[in-house]
Amino acid sequence: MDIVDFLNILVDIILSKYFYLPIIYIVVGVVIFKILKKIVVAVFNRQSRLIGKNRKRYSTLVQVIVDFIKLIIVALVILSILTVYGIDVKAALTGLGIVSVIVGLAFQDLFKDFIVGFTIIIEDYFSVGDTIKIGEFKGEVTHIGLKSTRLKNIDGSILIISNRNIDRVINYSSKYSLAMVEIPVAYESDLDKVEKVLTDLFKKLNKSIKELKGDIEIWGVEELGDSAVVYKIAAQTQVLEQFSVQRQIRKAIKVEFDKENIKIPYNQIEVHNGK
Repeated sequence: MDIVDFLNILVDIILSKYFYLPIIYIVVGVVIFKILKKIVVAVFNRQSRLIGKNRKRYSTLVQVIVDFIKLIIVALVILSILTVYGIDVKAALTGLGIVSVIVGLAFQDLFKDFIVGFTIIIEDYFSVGDTIKIGEFKGEVTHIGLKSTRLKNIDGSILIISNRNIDRVINYSSKYSLAMVEIPVAYESDLDKVEKVLTDLFKKLNKSIKELKGDIEIWGVEELGDSAVVYKIAAQTQVLEQFSVQRQIRKAIKVEFDKENIKIPYNQIEVHNGK
């Protein structure tokens, strides 16, 4: 076979509908998907600005809808390509019979994933960007799809879990977190003085602790312990910043109590010489 014959064969292959039509269907599918994706994103972005809804929830819903559109377009492209090669798609679909039942049973877990995925979005259990805990794994939601959800831990590890297996979720990304601090003071302390010192201190901390979302509050005496009167302190903080705020409050109280000579009780061990 000389080069001319090879080129003629190559041209015949390229001009054959079995070669170029599948390519055209794939290109058209990709173009349609990109156009529909832009439309969906634009519509939802405009809608979220108009009615002021949670943008994280909107972005998650957009992601699921885009995945669904992709699935439909891929299925249509595959069916179109099959018709090019002479496969009667209609006859195949109408003549499935018992095969459809078997396929349905085989894909029932996939259907469960889809249903749970939509339920998560509609009920707003969590959204992309939220910090949640599933089982023993805690991390940020990076993806919610029709089939699975993906979390990324602080150490970089990633959990990919099928939606049907998500049965219990702890969502840490509410509108605020609550910092709770218990402060013990000695029984011989003047409680009026203690409360005044704490009130004056918290007025300063309310301005200096940037993670706060509300004023620090003295909830009062929480417990009369064995060796101390225990005060409970609370403050609304930015999401997941409660632990940082608790540490800052404890340090500030310790420093202020030292200045005001207010004692914080601690366990002591007495050693007696037997002589």
